[in-house]
Amino acid sequence: MNKEESIKFAQKYLEDILSFFGANINVSSSYDDDVIELSVPSSSLNSILIGRNAETMRSFQYLISTVLRNNNAEMTRVNVDVADYKRQRAERVTKQAREWIEKVRHTGNTYIGSLNAADRRIVHKVASEYSDISTHSEGEGKDRKIIIAQTSS
Repeated sequence: MNKEESIKFAQKYLEDILSFFGANINVSSSYDDDVIELSVPSSSLNSILIGRNAETMRSFQYLISTVLRNNNAEMTRVNVDVADYKRQRAERVTKQAREWIEKVRHTGNTYIGSLNAADRRIVHKVASEYSDISTHSEGEGKDRKIIIAQTSS
């Protein structure tokens, strides 16, 4: 399955999954950096489709990605966003990261926080904009934490 077929397949697969929820929703698709981006517009089913802590969206991603791999698709990484939830979350995490960084800069104390992988990635990206701040992650699985510290001069 080539790139275009992979994208179309993922889009149709998600639309079929959504139909089981009684939703006849058109999913928009694109790709960025070898990741298939699937966007589900806002509907009355947002809370069900997003799920607690976005678990349902992550499950959709996992399911679609697995099916693509099993079909030897050229593209297998998938990002599902329902009602711009992830974009809005990224904006909140970015704002929070800047606050943590300013606190670290002001106090000199290291910040340690428990975040999921996607949120840690956002914090690392934000921190890369600061020459006097470094970040890294420690731990395994659900116990993985992000550490924000001042770089030693």
